[in-house]
Amino acid sequence: MPSLVASPPRALFALLALSACHSQTQPTDAAALTVDVPSAPLDASHDVPVDVPVDVPVATCGASSPAAVAACVREADLMRDLTQIATPRPPASAHHDAVRDLCAERFAALGYTVERFDYGTGVNVLGVKPGVDASAPRVIVSAHYDHVSACPGADDNGSGVAGVLEAARLLSTGRYQRTLVVACWDEEERGLIGSQAYARRAQAAGEAVAVAYVFEMIGYRSTEPQSQRLPTGLNLVFPRQSAQIRENDNRGDFITLIADEGARAPVAAMERAAAALSLPSISLSLSAAQTRSPLYGDLQRSDHAPFWAAGYPAIQITDTAEFRNPRYHCRSGQDTVDSIVPGFMRAVVQATVASAAETLGLLP
Repeated sequence: MPSLVASPPRALFALLALSACHSQTQPTDAAALTVDVPSAPLDASHDVPVDVPVDVPVATCGASSPAAVAACVREADLMRDLTQIATPRPPASAHHDAVRDLCAERFAALGYTVERFDYGTGVNVLGVKPGVDASAPRVIVSAHYDHVSACPGADDNGSGVAGVLEAARLLSTGRYQRTLVVACWDEEERGLIGSQAYARRAQAAGEAVAVAYVFEMIGYRSTEPQSQRLPTGLNLVFPRQSAQIRENDNRGDFITLIADEGARAPVAAMERAAAALSLPSISLSLSAAQTRSPLYGDLQRSDHAPFWAAGYPAIQITDTAEFRNPRYHCRSGQDTVDSIVPGFMRAVVQATVASAAETLGLLP
């Protein structure tokens, strides 16, 4: 990414990097972005959202409605899977392959038709649950499973993979109008390679996609004032959202939804579900032109971007990565499970599952 002292128009959008983990696109002038971030890691056990009870669902677990499906999220399962995943796993490493196998075996055990999509340099794991209407656009719930060397990657992106595994469990039992695809993408850290291979294949085959949900770091939350970095210039493009963050003393206690205009209905469904869970959310909506513009390159730094490039609606669901989490890529401490806030991650998965079930067209 160019220096933050670039010409004003480009600099403005270079500052909008509120997400992602692709290490090749990090700011070269980190000091220009940095505000006060707590030097000591959060004690996650004491930072569970006070208004999102750990053991009390908003709706009764069941299959009668999207909210009921989402209420079946089990926090213990999320943390069990996250603990298993959170070990260094660069591509071609033994643990990278073990996490790939975990995705495939879990999807198969849940009744999905599993494909290990080998695109040459990596392998995506796909699970497919056919809908009643095979011609209807598909719904995708996904996360990348690779990470950089020598970093456990609990938040990036073990939290996302654990979220996909739990979403796959909850959504496996319902009947839907649309077909569901659950996916673990490979080689995100090398340039979104796995998701790009899938999106291009789908486009070439004429496959219709209603929306792709992409988990990209969903487990880190801080209620400390000034724990959320707010890039200069954000207020010029997203003034309402910027004001909302400032009025909350720049606390990093919300989930961010970065989406194109084609994903408005799924985003609205997710916002409603988040509100019911008392989960704060900030939504950034880009036009079709903006999703393709190089001026917005830093909002295209994760696996939602290849779907945008192929003309498909997509939503990145993120805790904002290095703009909140000091352990991002193990820069200021190890990205380990102890930094994750279980109640926050659970609520994010619940809101996503509720939106996905609604978008899929849950049937009686």
